[in-house]
Amino acid sequence: MKVFIRILHWILLVFGINLPIILTGAPLALQISLGAVLLIYFIFFNVFPTLRKYPTLRLKVLGDGAELILAFWVTCAASVPFIGLCIYELIDGSTDYLRYIIYAAVLILCEAAIFWNGIIRVYVTSVQLGIRYRVLGIVFGLIPIANLVMLMIIYVRVKSETIFETEKYKLNESRKNDRICATKYPVLLVHGVFFRDSRLLNYWGRIPAELEKNGAEVYYGEQQSALSIEQSSEELANKIEEIVMRTGCGKVNIIAHSKGGLDSRYAISKLGCDKYVATLTTINTPHRGCIFAEYLLGAAPERIKNFVEKTYNKMFYALGDNSPDFMSAVKCLTNSYCEQFNKDVLDSPDVMYQSYGSKAVKLRGTRFPLNLSYPVVKKFDGDNDGLVALTSAPWGKKFTPIYPPAKRGITHADMIDLNRENIRGFDVREFYVQMVSDLRERGF
Repeated sequence: MKVFIRILHWILLVFGINLPIILTGAPLALQISLGAVLLIYFIFFNVFPTLRKYPTLRLKVLGDGAELILAFWVTCAASVPFIGLCIYELIDGSTDYLRYIIYAAVLILCEAAIFWNGIIRVYVTSVQLGIRYRVLGIVFGLIPIANLVMLMIIYVRVKSETIFETEKYKLNESRKNDRICATKYPVLLVHGVFFRDSRLLNYWGRIPAELEKNGAEVYYGEQQSALSIEQSSEELANKIEEIVMRTGCGKVNIIAHSKGGLDSRYAISKLGCDKYVATLTTINTPHRGCIFAEYLLGAAPERIKNFVEKTYNKMFYALGDNSPDFMSAVKCLTNSYCEQFNKDVLDSPDVMYQSYGSKAVKLRGTRFPLNLSYPVVKKFDGDNDGLVALTSAPWGKKFTPIYPPAKRGITHADMIDLNRENIRGFDVREFYVQMVSDLRERGF
């Protein structure tokens, strides 16, 4: 039924757009009356491309925008024979130029209305288009034929997003009352190096909101972006104690990414946070360091290292860090440092430790700047996520490697939803929901 209605829409649109040619020779009264009816329908379609109900306004605008884009593509293709007929008649010597001018004006105005209505809707509401596809859409939009191909790529992407997000909304609604992420202790998300917690750009992407929809209470580490492990751990320890004292929760469940896992381990073992932490789950943390980091520190000229350090520290000081220290943070990620760290920083018997790790499969599956680091890490450390070797990620009693069916693999950034990308074969938001749900079932 839905397919039939969609085809009927297309037929009426094509008929209306090409009306000056289709009704050639028909009585003027018929052309005017039929044209008025089709104009009303055209306006109605542009306002309500579908009567389908969506769970949120964003998805409604996105889904309708996708439908308009498809309608534009179909009506353009269906109008080609009519355009060809006009060209043939002109070549054949027809002198009815006014009819062709009217037809061209109707065709251009109608197609422009459908196109801009659709593209503005998806550009404003889509998450999956990102900057990349928005820019490509603009660039290829200037190239005939290629613009239609690019438009279809955009349509497929936003249509998939609409379907996926609608199903995800329904899933969360179906288990809303179950509160499967309502753990005994709140969740504390601890970020990695070279980032900081921000309200404008959440380091953890869409993950915190998804956890909260399913009953979780979420807090953030909020340590500075780049410090030594000892310094970051002190800030983290203060944050943990603040949360526990302010909320009376007793303990927290830490989920830490990258260097945040090392910061958390130190805070637990060396700064007395073992009494405040129930579990530590590390995500792609370099527990055994990075050989490539050791190599870069040794091979890079001193002036280059000084320039990078000063530039970084100046930039993140302006962004809110009190005392960023780029070089100290990098040194803490070397394999020699981590080897000694693991000897000195012992696990607490009162805390449950577990870990996860992933790897990228192909260079083209990574994004900047991981596409630059991935082959280097591959050479020195083997299979990796663009920064951390898979062999460096295991820690605790349980390690779970992430091997999704997607050929692109899962990168360091993918594991925290940094790019807000829906990856085929790996739903990162559901991954965290199930992880926290498991903590709840185990009494944490």
